Amino acid sequence: MELQRPKFESVGNESLENWQLIGFGGFGQVFKARHKKWRCDVAIKLPRHAAGTRDIELCEEANHMAKVSLHSSVLRLYGIYRGSPPNGGQNIQLGIVMELMDRGSVQTLLETLSGPPPWPLAFRLAYEIAQGMNFLHEKKILHHDLKPSNVLLDGDLHAKLADFGLSRVSTSVLMSSEEMSTVKGGTCQYMPPESFDPSYKPVRKFDIYSYGILLWSIICGKKPFPDATLALLKLKIPKGDRPPCDEIDQRKAEGLRELVGLMERCWDGDPSKRPDFGGCDEITKDVFLKHRAGIHHAVGQVMKKLVQLNL
Repeated sequence: MELQRPKFESVGNESLENWQLIGFGGFGQVFKARHKKWRCDVAIKLPRHAAGTRDIELCEEANHMAKVSLHSSVLRLYGIYRGSPPNGGQNIQLGIVMELMDRGSVQTLLETLSGPPPWPLAFRLAYEIAQGMNFLHEKKILHHDLKPSNVLLDGDLHAKLADFGLSRVSTSVLMSSEEMSTVKGGTCQYMPPESFDPSYKPVRKFDIYSYGILLWSIICGKKPFPDATLALLKLKIPKGDRPPCDEIDQRKAEGLRELVGLMERCWDGDPSKRPDFGGCDEITKDVFLKHRAGIHHAVGQVMKKLVQLNL
């Protein structure tokens, strides 16, 4: 089958300098590089052994990003890299050229702070993630792996959705039970109970459940089920186990009670009882607006700590 490459701006080695490895994992590597013509730093995602089906998957990911990357809460796509990266020998690889996010991810932020961010920032993150996910679903794209490490932060700590490696276009135009993806995916701690059924195919409610667990992580500043094995998660989550909410003092901040209520509805064991992202967007916006006056101070507090730690 001939590979249908997306028609994006092509970026080659002649356009890039000052390559620096900034991330790696099972997916491959992410580099930071300077684009000479654009006079800015960019991120370049290179899948591991990018050839054949990996090229197709990368182009699918780029196509998904292109549909939504102009939204303020979604990572921006700049183009497609084609060349021989540093230490890659003479092999030609394809990669995705993206907006560089200066402050890592929500996951690294929570780890750095050893807990949740100040309330105004926590509520803004919840709102921006809901905004971005609502836009993805409006474009009939499912994320499939919504979690703190896949929400990146820019220099002002605004959230942007990233890593569409597991995302797929919905096969249904309508928001119905027939809407599904072609593959399963996700990270077990953030996957809904119904997804552990071998015959399950993800729908929009998959992402809603993941968002509920993500909200808990932001509010509590912790990873869910930190010590649970995969086998235990497959047993406990379908039986109704969720991260504990009893440690959240809902009187600490105005609107926190509403956010905890939203969280619990999102991770309901019955998918039909979960809200959509339009509802999540409205609730999180209302909560954030109650604290908007304190956002600059909250961001300043966090940035000061990051600077002190040379991050």
